[in-house]
Amino acid sequence: MRVGIIGLLQESNTFLPEKTTWEHFEADVLARGEEVRQRFADAPHEIGGFFQGLAERGIDAVPIFAARALPYGVIDQRTFARLLAEISEGLKSAGRLDGLLVAPHGATVSETDPDADGYWLEQIRKQVGPAVPLIGTIDPHANLSQRMVDVCDALIAYRTNPHVDQHARGVEAALLMDLVLRKRVKPTMAAQFPPLAISIECQCTEEQPCLALADITGAIRGEVGVLSASMVLGFPYADVPEMGSAAIVVTDNDLTLAEELAERLAGEMWQRKHAFVHPLPSAEAAVELAMTRLGPVCLLDTGDNVGGGSPGDGTWLAHALLKKKVDRALVCLCDPHAVAAAEEAGIGAAIALKIGGQSTLGGEPVTGQFRVTSLHQGKFNEDQPRHGGFSTFDQGPTAVLTQQGLTVITTSKRMVPFSLHQITSCDLDPTSFQILVAKGVNAPIAAYRAVCPTFLRVGTPGVTAADMISLKFHYRRVPLFPFEQESTSPSAGL
Repeated sequence: MRVGIIGLLQESNTFLPEKTTWEHFEADVLARGEEVRQRFADAPHEIGGFFQGLAERGIDAVPIFAARALPYGVIDQRTFARLLAEISEGLKSAGRLDGLLVAPHGATVSETDPDADGYWLEQIRKQVGPAVPLIGTIDPHANLSQRMVDVCDALIAYRTNPHVDQHARGVEAALLMDLVLRKRVKPTMAAQFPPLAISIECQCTEEQPCLALADITGAIRGEVGVLSASMVLGFPYADVPEMGSAAIVVTDNDLTLAEELAERLAGEMWQRKHAFVHPLPSAEAAVELAMTRLGPVCLLDTGDNVGGGSPGDGTWLAHALLKKKVDRALVCLCDPHAVAAAEEAGIGAAIALKIGGQSTLGGEPVTGQFRVTSLHQGKFNEDQPRHGGFSTFDQGPTAVLTQQGLTVITTSKRMVPFSLHQITSCDLDPTSFQILVAKGVNAPIAAYRAVCPTFLRVGTPGVTAADMISLKFHYRRVPLFPFEQESTSPSAGL
């Protein structure tokens, strides 16, 4: 048996004016044919899980195409068309396929289609026909659409946030494919869409209210006749009709059971809706609180969440740290011009700089005299399962700059804070700081918990602000909690 593998992953923040282009995919992952195997076979990623699961069942994996770009703006029309063409041509060249394993993100938006994942999955279904099993994994930050459900035999979301189980879900999808191809099961999927948008800071599956929902989902997964069950949390930074939460249940040829259990899970999510609204402290209040706690304390910069597409140059916390005169604090800021100036000045030099604060809502630049402590290439690796399944990182030329008690890792490319090696690769010891700022919300926890006994989420402004109501939506569902507080319907299909 031969099973094809395709991946297209990008989380699109529609509140950014900039677009995601072909160059963004080139900077991360663009792989064709056997390049996909070389890139992912040993990675802690669902595509790596596809390869392992198929190999365990003696099924030939046929790598076709994989593309990934860091979260950013909407994919431009030219790039999306080119990605679709690559997938189509790859399928044509792959020959006969008994099944397809796919890895969409679930919150991808293109200029031509707000439900980009639904569109490209639909195109695959049209190309391979209705008889070829199509099983996929999705990020729980997916904005699930009915179109995605209709064209796939099964969709399986990661169970954890931070996402540390991606590889396991890939293996799960491959093992389900084996059962389907051997005609031992017939996956039948149903989804429910409660009118609920879940605030990003409440989406950690290790904490309430998601912890209880994860347990309920697990209990549903264990019921007789159930092949898979997934809680989908949604991605609130995409102004599209699909934005919001969802529940998925896949049964063995029992649509009624799938619908009943999906409705049960959606109802449990709806009953907890008020628990998903949680005010956060300001930058100054968070810094004051962090100074009283056992360090290192990790301040999670929700408004400049690079994993949600933000520019990575938000300075609100840097200014608060300087104002409060914190003696040992570390923040990362993306500013290629500052890096270039530091490289020109050289290690040990003291130079006047303006760092960060170039983007909308990013705050004012951090100004003054900085000492160039060290310079680095900005490349590092991570050998442990971390959020996103990344194992190699490149933040471009990097300068470590200091001012008073503040250390700034200044990068020339945006970088997600998914690995402590972002710090240690710059010859810095994370345990030597009282406060570490990570530009994320839940994702950094997987790496930073090794050194940080305390995490504080901070309500900073930005294009990934935790307060969804502060963002201007035009295309979302109505009603949708918490925007419409009076909504009473437990489910609303798309």
